[in-house]
Amino acid sequence: MQPVPPPPPASLPSPAKRLWITVTVMAATLMQVLDTTIANVALPHMQATLGATQESIAWVLTSYIVASAIATPVTGWLEGRFGRRALFTTAIIGFTVSSAACGLAPSLEAMVAARLFQGIFGAFIGPIAQATLLDVYPVEKHAKAQMIFGLGIMIGPIMGPVLGGWLTERWDWRWVFFINVPIGIVVTFAVLGLVRPTVRRMQRFDIFGFSMLALALAAFQLMLDRGSQLDWFTSPEIILEAIVAISALWVFGIHALTAEAPIVPLALFRDRNFVFANVFMITIAAVVMGGAALVTPMLQRIMGYGTMDAGMLIAPRGLAMGVSMIVTARLIALVDVRLLVGGGFLLTGLSLWMMTGFSLDMDSHLIVTSGVVQGFGVGMIFLPMNLIAFSTLAPRLRTDAASLYGLSRSIGGSISISILTALIARNVQVSHSDMSAHVTAMTLPFLNTGMIEQFGMRGETLAAMIDGEINRQALMIAYIDDYWLMSWGALLIAPLVLLMKPAKKGDAPIMMSE
Repeated sequence: MQPVPPPPPASLPSPAKRLWITVTVMAATLMQVLDTTIANVALPHMQATLGATQESIAWVLTSYIVASAIATPVTGWLEGRFGRRALFTTAIIGFTVSSAACGLAPSLEAMVAARLFQGIFGAFIGPIAQATLLDVYPVEKHAKAQMIFGLGIMIGPIMGPVLGGWLTERWDWRWVFFINVPIGIVVTFAVLGLVRPTVRRMQRFDIFGFSMLALALAAFQLMLDRGSQLDWFTSPEIILEAIVAISALWVFGIHALTAEAPIVPLALFRDRNFVFANVFMITIAAVVMGGAALVTPMLQRIMGYGTMDAGMLIAPRGLAMGVSMIVTARLIALVDVRLLVGGGFLLTGLSLWMMTGFSLDMDSHLIVTSGVVQGFGVGMIFLPMNLIAFSTLAPRLRTDAASLYGLSRSIGGSISISILTALIARNVQVSHSDMSAHVTAMTLPFLNTGMIEQFGMRGETLAAMIDGEINRQALMIAYIDDYWLMSWGALLIAPLVLLMKPAKKGDAPIMMSE
């Protein structure tokens, strides 16, 4: 592989135009990223309005996740076939229209259909935005471009529940979707005026490869999303989905190795840094998205915080992440990026260890402190990892690489949330059983049957209150067990950064080509 010289200055936009392009693509990215979590807090309100059950309302989230996973790998081919500006514009328009349809949905079926289209169009936005930023910034400023993109892509999922809760409390759950409409309209016109058309590539579409990959991703996401509802592998549906996912992925792998032009370019997997960066992305997405999925309901369900109060306690985590990325961008030229990534994983592991000290009678100090430490750790990982992933890839592979990178982020979050949720459900039962065994007439004399019957209704209320407190304590223990698991995962993966190729201090990212 030989270095490719940086593009001549004439091919890059002026600083002023570059700024407007950056604002435009980041507005589109934030609009899409926020929607991955913003609807979560509004689900109970949707359930009541749409007349759905607790199980069926979950399809509002499942439909979006599955559609996004299926559509992401085809982004690179679509960009080559129709051009970046055309695909970007279509994706934003489609996302905006489907968002409006979600807000207007009169039934659960209409909502799920709209979320399917929202997931499909939203899948194209992130990869195109990242590739566009890399193309409009000179090579020596790629760290800045990746920092800007990282701020949006990692802080968005954290702030989504906060914004969603505020919109739901202040107005109505439908505004969770309606808020995208004015943003989408403005961004559409901005893209048409600012983003230059790219050269089209008339590449044959790998329909068989895409079908197998789409089938594998759909089955896998369905298995993860519905596993906790159906008690995992005791359910024939989950077993079938697992078999389909493994079989389709196996067929896709064989096909990709033998096809002339597979849907995912094999050149990506020949780049060691890019492969390891995807492994790390799966891990850090598991921490960021899994942590967000745990902390918010923990604060609301067992600590009694309201939606807005819980959001304010989580906000410092996002702010620390942003500050960390800004500082890390300045350190990249001075320090081996592998040390930054490794240090970031150690800080993240430390923050999760701090979270194992959570208790039901604590104040907000430990919540904020652990969140700030975690924000700094994640910020130290994300920016250097992005630079390592893309610095040795040819420009023509950027959109495909960004698609696969985004897919790794989505899969990491889905796996983490599914595993952590299943562990909570299991550990709550175990802890409840262990603690209940110690609640006897000997340890609490007033709990004997005769005393409860003597109190009548008050006795039943007292027994229910004790059981409720046991449930609350058991749930806290289950959350702590999850934090222990995530802490060990972050610490154990840190040494793997040494397997990546080192970069010389002070070197800018270099684009490579075959």
